[in-house]
Amino acid sequence: MKRVVAVMVIGAAVCVEAASYVSPECLAMTPDGKRAYVTSATGGRLLVLDLGNAKIAGEWLLKNETERPRGFWSSIFGGGEARSADPSGVAVAPDGTVFVTGGGAGGFVQKFTAGGTPAVQAAAGHTPLAPVVSPDGSTLYVPCRFDSCVRVFDARTLSVRATVPVLREPTAAVLGAGGRLLFVANMLPLCRATNAVVAASVTVIDTSADYAVKHVMLPNGSTGVRGVGASPDGKQIYVTHTFGRYQLPTTQLERGWMNTAGLSVFNGETGAYINTALLDDVDLGAANPWGVTVSPDGKHLVVAHAGTRELSVIDRTEFHARLDKAARNEKVTEVTKSAADVPNDLSFLVSVRRRVKLDGDGPRGVMVVGNTVYTALYFADTLAVLPLNDASAEPTTIALGAPVDLSKDRVRRGEMLWNDGTMCFQHWQSCASCHPEGRMDALNWDLLNDGIGNPKQSKSLIYTHLTPPTMVTGIRPDLQACNRKGITHIQFLVRPEEDALCLDAYTMSLKPEMSPYRVNGELSAKAKQGERLFKRAGCAECHPGDKVGPQGERLYTNLKKYNLGLGIGNEEGREFDTPTLIEVWRTAPYLYDGRALTMQELLKECNLQDKHGTTQNLTDEEIDALAEFVLSL
Repeated sequence: MKRVVAVMVIGAAVCVEAASYVSPECLAMTPDGKRAYVTSATGGRLLVLDLGNAKIAGEWLLKNETERPRGFWSSIFGGGEARSADPSGVAVAPDGTVFVTGGGAGGFVQKFTAGGTPAVQAAAGHTPLAPVVSPDGSTLYVPCRFDSCVRVFDARTLSVRATVPVLREPTAAVLGAGGRLLFVANMLPLCRATNAVVAASVTVIDTSADYAVKHVMLPNGSTGVRGVGASPDGKQIYVTHTFGRYQLPTTQLERGWMNTAGLSVFNGETGAYINTALLDDVDLGAANPWGVTVSPDGKHLVVAHAGTRELSVIDRTEFHARLDKAARNEKVTEVTKSAADVPNDLSFLVSVRRRVKLDGDGPRGVMVVGNTVYTALYFADTLAVLPLNDASAEPTTIALGAPVDLSKDRVRRGEMLWNDGTMCFQHWQSCASCHPEGRMDALNWDLLNDGIGNPKQSKSLIYTHLTPPTMVTGIRPDLQACNRKGITHIQFLVRPEEDALCLDAYTMSLKPEMSPYRVNGELSAKAKQGERLFKRAGCAECHPGDKVGPQGERLYTNLKKYNLGLGIGNEEGREFDTPTLIEVWRTAPYLYDGRALTMQELLKECNLQDKHGTTQNLTDEEIDALAEFVLSL
């Protein structure tokens, strides 16, 4: 399922083996609006699209020069040549210079001239993405997802000027008015799941001093923050996210009972939070909002809905008029009579928003050129094109690769279904709403498989097929049962068995990311000390490092259930499944109810009786070392 394409590398045509799928994701346009750049998220290249004739004008191959194989590995990967890398974001400077991020743990940023000649490349950190260029083109801001920071580069030399810590998994960023503030979307909450309010935050960075002035928490239950956009003058900032109603048992879906789609608004001059509106309708969800942008004339606010294959086109003037009216405690709808009512009003956008169905799965990145919207359809390998000045116009598509047929690829179709909110009754949510990329949303959910009134953390699906039973309490025998019960009791639909088989294939294909705690892929000196303490404290008895899967996967679980006295309230005396420790660095907060924010808390404050390993006799330095080892797995 590979194909050979011709690409341009420093002006020379060469043949390379490209991935089966283009997976268009991020978009950016040239300053003159004549061309667009499209990242091929699984194809190792940047597509150059001529907007005038709606055709691909070139392809720029990406290679990670900062992570060349050496020694033994150079014999495997071709004598130390740089490896192909998948792009994760693109930005264009005012002079037409192009910046592309890519790579995973050894991520990089590549600078191209406007003509496509590679100029400078620099190491950026763990999973850099969504670069942003300052208005004068002198500074480049790069969120690094798993380093939980923003790196600030000199755009000319790509030397690092500053590293600004944010909260958790930054996935998008945009500059506010005058470029004075940078708004960074943190994808997941960073707080104990037992807190009264659990939500992801937006970090606001002062660009004059390169430091975070504040972290603004979104409404309770906000997670899965994917997009952030600004008005043309930067005075309004828009953030898209899932809005989980985790406080309620999962007994139904109607009227957004479990999940809704949020659009939060910030003041781009001060960084102040304004309000959050719902993108859903009363009887039709708008699952998994992703990209968000504003037309150059400021009239239209456009949101791509990755889960429901559609766009929301919002009359921006009327939208803000309603927000202003609510702020004055004036009646806007039958539900909204004050600002506090807006986040729960499914009718707030009625008559000021139109929903446009797209012919393709997975709309993600979105941009407006003139009066035309372009949206990347991730699973269709196309761009959707929609004129804004004609409300009756139907969207068209631009092919970016060969026609896609997922009927013979269960893994890819399973990934598409995992992110597909139309699989759900009334389209309120997809599997990815609570398990983005097969991981977790950091919220406690009260599922009914083990009673009611006992919420528990959503779990990562990594290695679930190798570590039965499943669920926190081991209530399901295996991954296959989980997927089928999820379709029935979470999506509230009956689906063909083939759909479940595809979901199985996708979740079984998930591979762990390298831990950011590792140094050049190896355990740090502190983690090696922690590895010895891991055995001494008895952790290895339940989390043995020699337990492996069929492909040599180290599982760090003995697959058994224990009562370690961790249960509280309805869960007192309950046995819990022993989870794998692989990628545990990514799954905070910890324990079945998320009461431990850090691994250190889990090992010390939440283990006073030494039932969860013998840790009370360890010093703080030893606890830190033990935690670093576990977080390095």
